[in-house]
Amino acid sequence: MAEVLRLFVAFVHRQPMREVEEAAAIEDRGLEGCIHGRPGSRRQVLLMDAETLEGMGLLPGVIKENITTGGLAVRELQGGQRLRVGDALLEVTIPCEPCHLMNEIRPGLQQELRGRRGMLCRVVQAGRIRRGDRIEVLDFMRVAS
Repeated sequence: MAEVLRLFVAFVHRQPMREVEEAAAIEDRGLEGCIHGRPGSRRQVLLMDAETLEGMGLLPGVIKENITTGGLAVRELQGGQRLRVGDALLEVTIPCEPCHLMNEIRPGLQQELRGRRGMLCRVVQAGRIRRGDRIEVLDFMRVAS
């Protein structure tokens, strides 16, 4: 079963993410209080799987993901797929391309993360997301926005 292992919110640019037990996903915005969420953006929520982080020797939250997942093949998700995450509904938009700031975490990390930094989503239905919540991958056409 896919689930939310950890939740993070960025309150200030270029500062460590703050881990939270639960967060409100706001429709067409992102997680409440997170500076990365913007109306109309395809980059509202970043999903990253714990399995990839562990394999790369990285701690959850360090690469600025909002949701660290367990049991979800994040790299296999495709644009347009919808995910029920807790009470919220997210739509996968695009893969997250690692920027040069990743090299501040570890030299060469930007290159190591190419194709593996996770998937970006937009919030299509507001709701609460909590640690331990189930993540359900829905069909492309099953849910209307």
